[in-house]
Amino acid sequence: MSGVAASSVELLGAADIRELAAKLGVVPTKKLGQNFVTDPNTIRRIVAAAKLNGTETVVEIGPGLGSLTLGLLEVAERVIAVEVDSKLASELEATVAKRAPGKHFVLVESDALRVTELPAEPQALVANLPYNISVPVLLHFLETFGSLRFGLVLVQAEVAHRLAAGPGNKVYGIPSVKLAWYADAALAGNIGRNIFWPAPNVDSALVFFAKREVALGSETERLATFEAIDAGFAQRRKTLRQALAEWAGSAARAEEILIAAKVSPQARAEELTVHDFLRIAQAKNV
Repeated sequence: MSGVAASSVELLGAADIRELAAKLGVVPTKKLGQNFVTDPNTIRRIVAAAKLNGTETVVEIGPGLGSLTLGLLEVAERVIAVEVDSKLASELEATVAKRAPGKHFVLVESDALRVTELPAEPQALVANLPYNISVPVLLHFLETFGSLRFGLVLVQAEVAHRLAAGPGNKVYGIPSVKLAWYADAALAGNIGRNIFWPAPNVDSALVFFAKREVALGSETERLATFEAIDAGFAQRRKTLRQALAEWAGSAARAEEILIAAKVSPQARAEELTVHDFLRIAQAKNV
């Protein structure tokens, strides 16, 4: 840790969050996937699971009223928060100034799916992601910001299990393989419903990811691999010979590509690693 005294940051409690929301006239909406964490102990648990060493610039997506932001500022060197809701953004800087004076904080008011530049290069991503866009946002940031080395996301439990799943797992799918292109991922704990306001109708879980030190391939190869992944899982119950027929041009051509990639034409998408899909993409373009 950086040695920052925890007392130098005052975290938000349940009453604080409701007071701030009332002041702003904010009612959390399902449309924006807003569920605010109201328990300071849970915030510190999330921050601890992120494995920060105190020297990082952390990017946070969807800071809301600032619960996790303040927890991150206890540890991180700098926090860059990306918030699309102008009403929430308007209060966030004041909340940080009051409760974490002197900490390095930058607010970026923008749609996270459209962000392509940040004020500084982030080394870590830590966020309570809006449930409705959690996977696209995570993949967008990994694609856009090559400086990211690791991170932790709080997402719907079902999504967390998909992100962390390996080949052969019944929930292994497109999010699993695409995240694996960038990083190794693992489940990092469950978060109860009762610490959120409003309480969601689903369980939540943490996923920790560590970026690959060496990229699996070029940007062209990534795009080609993602096309193969999308095609393979579009008809996941079919053999790859059939599932990739349209993508390849015909079932016969798909079989040729699969054999060249050393993948059984009778295999199914859920059995393949990201490395297998990369070889398939490469074999198509030979």
